[in-house]
Amino acid sequence: MNEAPPGRTSLITSLITAVGITLLVCIAAWAFFSIRYQQERMIDDMAMLTERMSSTIKLGTHYAMMLNSGEDIDRIIRNISRQKEIEYIRIYNKEGLVRFSNRATEIGRRTTIDSEACGICHHQDPPPTELPLAARVRMLPTDTNGRRMMGLISPILNEPECTGSCHVHPSDIRVLGLLDVVVSLKETDAEIGVVQNGIIGLAVLIFLFTSVMIGLFILRFVSQPIKKLIHETRRIAKGDYSHSFDAEESYEMEQLAEAITDMAQQIESKQDELNKQKDRFRQLFEQVPCAITVQDRNYRLIEYNQEFEDTFAPRTGDFCYYAYKGRTEKCENCPVEKTFQDGGTHYSEEAGLTKAGAPAHWIVRTSPIRDEAGEIVAAMEMCLDITHSRLLEDQLQEAEKNYYDIFNNIPNPVFVLDEETLEIMDCNHSVVAVYGVKQKTLLGSNFLELFLEEDRSNYAARIRRGRVINQARHRHADGRTIYVTIRVSPSKYKGQNVLLVTTGDITKRLEAEQQLIQASKMATLGEMASGVAHELNQPLAVIKTAGSILMKKLKKSVLADDETLQMVSNKIDTNVDRASNIIEHMRQFARKYDARLEATQINTVIEKAFEMFGQQFKVRGISADWDMDSQLPTIMAEPNRLEQVFVNLFINARDAIEEKADLQVDGKNAKKVFIVTRQDDDAVIVEICDSGGGIPPAIAGKIFEPFFTTKEVGKGTGLGLSISYGIVSELGGKIFVKPNTGGGACFVMRFPLKAGQNGTDNSTG
Repeated sequence: MNEAPPGRTSLITSLITAVGITLLVCIAAWAFFSIRYQQERMIDDMAMLTERMSSTIKLGTHYAMMLNSGEDIDRIIRNISRQKEIEYIRIYNKEGLVRFSNRATEIGRRTTIDSEACGICHHQDPPPTELPLAARVRMLPTDTNGRRMMGLISPILNEPECTGSCHVHPSDIRVLGLLDVVVSLKETDAEIGVVQNGIIGLAVLIFLFTSVMIGLFILRFVSQPIKKLIHETRRIAKGDYSHSFDAEESYEMEQLAEAITDMAQQIESKQDELNKQKDRFRQLFEQVPCAITVQDRNYRLIEYNQEFEDTFAPRTGDFCYYAYKGRTEKCENCPVEKTFQDGGTHYSEEAGLTKAGAPAHWIVRTSPIRDEAGEIVAAMEMCLDITHSRLLEDQLQEAEKNYYDIFNNIPNPVFVLDEETLEIMDCNHSVVAVYGVKQKTLLGSNFLELFLEEDRSNYAARIRRGRVINQARHRHADGRTIYVTIRVSPSKYKGQNVLLVTTGDITKRLEAEQQLIQASKMATLGEMASGVAHELNQPLAVIKTAGSILMKKLKKSVLADDETLQMVSNKIDTNVDRASNIIEHMRQFARKYDARLEATQINTVIEKAFEMFGQQFKVRGISADWDMDSQLPTIMAEPNRLEQVFVNLFINARDAIEEKADLQVDGKNAKKVFIVTRQDDDAVIVEICDSGGGIPPAIAGKIFEPFFTTKEVGKGTGLGLSISYGIVSELGGKIFVKPNTGGGACFVMRFPLKAGQNGTDNSTG
């Protein structure tokens, strides 16, 4: 056999090296594990010996512990520690204090839970009361003399006889302390060293002997047969099949000849299989649902599949840009050109016309085709039809444009807010007309900044709850305050949860309503004029009488006594106050409201409204039946506006009773007004009923409509109940009419205890 060329290793050398290394590794592993096994066995033996020694110490000190004799325990420990293997004997109590030790300097020293002795148990919580022997053994660092030491922890348990009246340990304490025995491993390490040297020496002898035997075996049974096989294989390669092997090696050569024949047969079989695979790949190439072409460096079509032919009707040899787009020159952004330049894969999106003249869009991906030398000889271009997707994108863009046109042309301001921070992410053009601020200025700002500063803290949670907020106060860019209605609904914006907020400027509407309400108040005051005149006549009459008494006294030159002067002065003062209160009440009633809610006791408002009708009802023989809950909670309302509701209802009750004829029944006064207040779960209920003629069912549904009235011309405006309905609704309440039990009509109002129930927030700041 020829020598191996420089830089290469012969098979025999590699085989001997591999076997030698394997043998060396195996023997080394055997020696390593044997040494470790002997070390572990000797350490385990030492641990068992230490365990028995610990048991002996515990048995020896058991009686002394029962008698609580510290001197006996100390003496026993010092005697046992005289053995040369023992380095330390310590007994710890539950607090980690060294109570007994063979070294006096350690007594009274406190250890910690993190120390090497305590950490055996206290790395768990709670620490276990029992551990196997292996878990209680610890190896200590070598001392200054280079000796290793081993420590063993043993628990001192609370035994039944230790819990009697003469001992202080309760029965529920399992562990009373620890016995720590530390022994020297000097002699054990010496024995381990002897065993280690013996095993290493034996391993070296085994390796040398086995290496020699394996080398002789390889030379005889591997090297020589291989030389013969190489020689005969070369003869066969030259076509000489007549030579036969020697009898000694004939079996190997026969197997080699059979292997070569089998290899030729398998090569032929694989070639047939490759041809079939080629046909299958050609079929896939033709049937794949995307257009595929193969182009040379001049961009001419070398090959293409059926999909490309059906779409573009090309001819072999056409330029790709002509076949695709009918162009006479190469495309400016050509992925095929880039593939020839750098050999990479490139993408592009193209558009053109099919052979039927229809517009087409496709995504292009190119890959290089290389020859045996790795040179790029052609490029494969695959085109995926995305015409349908592109048309959908165009439709989507058109729909999005239409959406933004609608969004920006909504007459009311529309805001898109971040659900958490309420930051304005988008808004329409209407904000300029309503707020006097450009869109760009508002984007990125907080929606709460549009509210008056004193109102901002009240609205954040209400907006996040998605409520309808009536009469919120916003600020205009010019500094004036505008009133808006806010509608909030959750939505999605660019994949994010947002709040879609629409605001409507109701400032002018409120001004018109206020004027209408004020007109209604004036009309109400006009209707009350005769009653108010009577109310004022009474205190004026008293004042007149008192003045006459004083004048008569003066004309007769008779001085009145002090008691008479005191009485007359009191009458004058009291009735002047009464007249002033009536006038002030009417002035307060007639003033405009400021659209701000406050905690209101509804009983007080009803009583205040009734004050203006007390004398009128008395003159007309109308009595009031009061049933008011004195523990009624407050509601959020504007007292002046709420008083107008009750004034309107009292006027209607008065007129209804007067219109009904023949009200005397069995000598009893049937002219009554019933006033009831009560709490019903989360609402306050108010009922104002009368004993009048009632409301016919045919018109019950119309009485709250503006300008609807059943009174004679000139006696009613038709606005009282309509305005009352609006005021109650703005407070989040409800008002309806039902027949009174004893005849007449009964108006029922329901006010929520908290503003904004039933999905509407009626707070105005």
